Amino acid sequence: MPNQTLNFGLLLLPEYQWLDAAGSVDYINTHSYQILSRLPLSPAVIEKAPIMNWHYISNDLTPIRSTSGPLQQPSCTYDTCPQIDYLVVPGPDPFVPLPEGCAGFLQKLIAEPSFKALLLVCTGSMAIAQTGILDGLNVCSNKVALKMAVDRGLLNKNVKWVGDRRWIVDGKVWSAGGVTAGIDLAAEFSRVHFDSEVVAFSEDLMEYEPNPAQPDPFARILDGVVLA
Repeated sequence: MPNQTLNFGLLLLPEYQWLDAAGSVDYINTHSYQILSRLPLSPAVIEKAPIMNWHYISNDLTPIRSTSGPLQQPSCTYDTCPQIDYLVVPGPDPFVPLPEGCAGFLQKLIAEPSFKALLLVCTGSMAIAQTGILDGLNVCSNKVALKMAVDRGLLNKNVKWVGDRRWIVDGKVWSAGGVTAGIDLAAEFSRVHFDSEVVAFSEDLMEYEPNPAQPDPFARILDGVVLA
């Protein structure tokens, strides 16, 4: 049987948090055939690793600057993006409007039956909430940013914000709390979607022990903050 092929997208929003993207994308990609086929594993394990194609998506092909690190070159636009199975959204400034065309792209994508999951890291969820696709869903986000939104009267109350978890899943939407929680989200996504032998080897390769959704030691940031 040929290795399964999965198509992932990374949504590049201006000044996104670099680790939001790099941590979650690299963790997931470590389970790929492209990576594991180079390593000392049995063919029986390697053949279970999916082939992963990554598409880097923006409103145009102008290189995007993150909070740090090199400029990221988009590989496609909202209009030219091929069919993808999963989309990762790292967090930008949550109080800045989305680029033109982004909301329509996301609304169309989430409605497609073939689209499997949206992975939101840190303030990525607060930014995407502008589109309405998170209305009524249980969603995590960066706790400092959520507190800022409450203090400013800018919290989107159509979303059921969850303040005491590192990550949560509601339907097609997977969301993580602040920055490093994106790696734990990626680890849980990998545990659910990939072969257990592949996952176990990748954990050893990354030398990472994933954190559970709860208890969340950073839940204290939202003590006394009303998110409802």
